[in-house]
Amino acid sequence: MAEEKSFKYVIFGADVSAGYAAREFAKQGLKRGELAIISNEPASNKIFGLGDIEPETNPNLSKNYICGGTGKENQCHQWCKDKGIELLLSTEIIKADLSTKSLVSSDGTTFRYQTLIVATGSTCVRLSECGGLQDENAKNIFYLRDIKDVDQLALTMKTKKKRTVVVIGSGYRGFELSASLTVNNYNVTMVFPEPWTMHWLFTAEIASFYEGYYANKGIKIIKSTKATGFSTNSKGEVTEVKLDDGRTLEADMVIVDTGGEPMTSLFKGQVEEEKGGIKTDGFFKTSVSNVYAIGDVATFPMKLYGDMRRVEHVNHACKSAEHAVNAIKAAEEGRSILEYDYLPFLYTRVFDLSWQFYGDNVGQSVLFGDNDPNSPKAKFGTYWVKDGKVVGAFLEGGVEEENRLLLELHGHNLRLVVLRCCPMLESCLLDQGLIELGS
Repeated sequence: MAEEKSFKYVIFGADVSAGYAAREFAKQGLKRGELAIISNEPASNKIFGLGDIEPETNPNLSKNYICGGTGKENQCHQWCKDKGIELLLSTEIIKADLSTKSLVSSDGTTFRYQTLIVATGSTCVRLSECGGLQDENAKNIFYLRDIKDVDQLALTMKTKKKRTVVVIGSGYRGFELSASLTVNNYNVTMVFPEPWTMHWLFTAEIASFYEGYYANKGIKIIKSTKATGFSTNSKGEVTEVKLDDGRTLEADMVIVDTGGEPMTSLFKGQVEEEKGGIKTDGFFKTSVSNVYAIGDVATFPMKLYGDMRRVEHVNHACKSAEHAVNAIKAAEEGRSILEYDYLPFLYTRVFDLSWQFYGDNVGQSVLFGDNDPNSPKAKFGTYWVKDGKVVGAFLEGGVEEENRLLLELHGHNLRLVVLRCCPMLESCLLDQGLIELGS
């Protein structure tokens, strides 16, 4: 007879948001056995969601996994045990029936819940899915959203004698990992079809700084170019990357950062969806009672901009998880909380650089400061202006007070930004006619 288990709360998935939700439940108080985390993540991983990558030696490889390198306590197996949380790893869920509040695993076990939090995250878009490039049979090609791949990458980095890497894609993870690999003495080439790196966020002027800086560190960057195939040796290991302009690049390892897709297939037809994710309200509650969605999979009301958005970033993963748990607890206690009011926030640290971004990169962009990659102490920023107000702000090299100012100035008029920021920004705004002298 198939086994059946019941829990008050079930967190389903191993997205970074799952760990933050568990931490918030523990913070608010749990009875032993009330909460289960169910994931097909390998049970051998020392830290839930982190795999075997050591944060101390590979900070940029670990940042996007649960609490690795974030200053938060790690959700190791013992932590879950101490908090009375049942951690069910290596558990593949093959069926979700929201009408009966049940999940069924591949071994026939049925997990019943009173409240479900979907934290399945995103899966990688494989090269064979974008442009028909086939890669399934080549070894040493790694995808940054697959934790098994990340574990294998960490092992390969320890054992591989040759150190030539091609990073395909210009996303967040490829941007960070290229720097991390270079620091660890790998020869790195970045290849992407866009006209500049981080095209979805950076302006051309911002990107020119980082591309120049990366080049000075020895990273080769090939833009507006697609990978079309691979060459392999007798062991099936990748040896070359073929490009659409006829060139080939030597490669002992290939890192792929071509984006992701929310893992929502088990819930198709059972919940409302929007923009590729599971549609939620401002408390991350879905169209089905007692079912919540957080992190990458949630399409939620962006109160600030009056539209629905899906956000993939550790900052939102943390905040959405905390807000959903607070909403669940508030509903149980008969009290109300405010709707989620999120200001998009992105950041990274690579080499000796550090940037932060708040808001939306729409409207007219205004570059200020020194973005020369050869400057010993480059410091610059960009504001995005729409309808006379700042809607987005980016700063490289800012100190704590300056980074805090970015957040405070969001939504204010340009004159206030000038008065509280810096004279060199005023000059840029005057030149572009965005403000008038003495206005």
